[in-house]
Amino acid sequence: MKLVFAGTPDVAIPSLTALAATEHTIEAVITRADAPLGRKRVLTPSPVARTAEELGYSVIKTNRLGDEATAEIAALRPDLGVIVAYGGIVREPLLSLPRLGWINLHFSLLPRWRGASPVQRAVMSGDVDTGAAVFQLVRELDAGAVFGSFSQPVGAHSTSGMLLESLSHSGADLLVRVVDELAAGTARSVEQSGEVTLAPKLTMDDARVDWNRPAVEIYNQIRGVTPEPGAFTLVDDARLKLLEVAPAYGAQIPAGAILQRDKHVLIGTQTDALELVSVQPAGKKAMNALDWWRGLAATEVVAS
Repeated sequence: MKLVFAGTPDVAIPSLTALAATEHTIEAVITRADAPLGRKRVLTPSPVARTAEELGYSVIKTNRLGDEATAEIAALRPDLGVIVAYGGIVREPLLSLPRLGWINLHFSLLPRWRGASPVQRAVMSGDVDTGAAVFQLVRELDAGAVFGSFSQPVGAHSTSGMLLESLSHSGADLLVRVVDELAAGTARSVEQSGEVTLAPKLTMDDARVDWNRPAVEIYNQIRGVTPEPGAFTLVDDARLKLLEVAPAYGAQIPAGAILQRDKHVLIGTQTDALELVSVQPAGKKAMNALDWWRGLAATEVVAS
């Protein structure tokens, strides 16, 4: 079949490279426009744009799939549109333009966690399982019939970044299987059923830690927002990014209090303490939490 592929971040690359290795033809790759990155705000192509150019594909860079993008895609006469984390909405008439419409690889067990941050929300909510699904794109958000899915354990200590890396590769295999079945005319879909939950885009409010909550909830929150946007707290009104924490079972200290016990830096919650393993103070590089603590030359501080 003739495909158009839409994706933007690293998590979409395994799907693009997997489809590139099939007998299907990728007529163009759609991705978001170059974005300013780093302190110098240098315009930088998306990970998918870089990969597509390395593979020799025509690249359409746009943040909005409007009339101009629709005309470019229409000229290609695609059989199928494939989306993996593009970051934009496909509306009519583009939605119905490919002969077989559009399919989407989504990293959740639909209809749970429809939206922009499904893996992150699954981790933050303490879900035991997550997974991925390939579904038919429809007007309603992530509501189309599902062609295939799989599940896998979240893992007690996995971050959302770890899970996305794993799911991106397993999901690419699923996506290729569905594309092949659509080409062969053997694909079968099932309407979604069950409770719908939403996974809105993460904000900095999701990343700031409230130490008056139970340790398990905070631990899930920190894992869920790692690596982006990254959990943080305030120490002496300065932001401290929490890169890695670990449970400190049985250790109980006041919520928000930070202190050293043996060679461990602990911070209190409503229940058991958590251990700070790796942190990043504002304006500095990532460092071992014990080195950061020694640099404070304090016996106890309180985070907020």
